[in-house]
Amino acid sequence: MSTSADVIQRYFEAIIEEIGENPRREGLLKTPERAARAIRFLTQGYRQDPVAILRAAMFQEDYSEMVIVKDIELYSLCEHHLLPFFGKAHVAYIPNGYIVGLSKIPRIVDVFARRLQVQERLTIEIRDVLQNTLRPLGVAVVIEAQHMCMMMRGVQKQNSVTTTSAFTGEFQKAETRGEFLRLIGVRLR
Repeated sequence: MSTSADVIQRYFEAIIEEIGENPRREGLLKTPERAARAIRFLTQGYRQDPVAILRAAMFQEDYSEMVIVKDIELYSLCEHHLLPFFGKAHVAYIPNGYIVGLSKIPRIVDVFARRLQVQERLTIEIRDVLQNTLRPLGVAVVIEAQHMCMMMRGVQKQNSVTTTSAFTGEFQKAETRGEFLRLIGVRLR
């Protein structure tokens, strides 16, 4: 019986052969196996439930000021080229009766980043799961990332950074959004 890891491994072996290499060459003998393990790790977000992660650490608390977790490193794979993009996420929410364990916010970023992604959707998915699960007064997400598909191929621009943002509730007000952006040190134009 084949496991999905075995199937993925066979596909990587076929890719190596198709590009003109010998998958039985000494240096490549274990590459299909290693690549299969790597792709399973890099896409583990498909096998994780972000709502369950948040609900496992929700606590009733009478706190209604901004909570920010900034500079959360993220690594993802561009769904168009299967090349990495990486950067940092800044996430905030204003509690409305419930807070969440702070470590859960970076875990949520990882759940969605460890899927084939585009940065725009990643930003919205993080925002929406926090809004729909915690029901806070508002959520803010800003992601700054560099994309290897732009750096290694295509336009080959080494210093470009893509910034995306998504806001709900109180963060749609200019004053609250401005405070958040000042606190994370990002300027959106």
